[in-house]
Amino acid sequence: MHNRARSETTMNRSKIITTIFLDIGGVLLTDGWSRGAGRLAAKTFHLDVEDLKDRHNQALDTYEKGKFTLDEFLDRMVFYKKRSFSRAQFRKFMFAQSKAYPKMIELIRRLKARYDLKIVVVSNEGRELNEYRIHKFKLDAFVDVFISSCYVRLRKPDAEIFRVALDTVRVPAGQVLYLENTQMFVEVAEGLGIRGILHTDYKSTCVKLASFGLQYDGGTIHEAR
Repeated sequence: MHNRARSETTMNRSKIITTIFLDIGGVLLTDGWSRGAGRLAAKTFHLDVEDLKDRHNQALDTYEKGKFTLDEFLDRMVFYKKRSFSRAQFRKFMFAQSKAYPKMIELIRRLKARYDLKIVVVSNEGRELNEYRIHKFKLDAFVDVFISSCYVRLRKPDAEIFRVALDTVRVPAGQVLYLENTQMFVEVAEGLGIRGILHTDYKSTCVKLASFGLQYDGGTIHEAR
């Protein structure tokens, strides 16, 4: 009986969430640079939308893995020929697409403080946009570690980026909960034993978090973001 009780105690302890992995774009903030932003850029700067889309898709992986600077990315995507607008104007437009989801940020801050959680970002972002977003929205005030694709040279859905995150924070996969707005990425993390929440909106995420024992303000659900 004594051994059984010890075994059950160990099992219960392993189920406790000690760490939250989460994405930035679509969870804490809008996407840093998305297809929607590309379409808006095409309209704003009078660019060929299909050409911009093709070039964006061809160069994005390299940029987000930190192998292009932002200027090199823009050279491939936009400034491969003379334009009527400046590089500075286009960069300003790109950065301006980042907006915060204040309620999601506050939710993570509160959960971290209440449950003494480690907060780890696992995201696909280019270096300049990533660093701008971290500082602009003060994400480093509550995020402990940034496993960003531009730093580790790996990009979701490569499972290796999650292995790097686990190794970096030295936490068992079973103690990690991952918040992500892309179903495939949730599935990749779950394949490593990480429990996942597909984030679609603030209210449903609060409910899902509560099912893992993480309640915000005693389980009170505030209005959606």
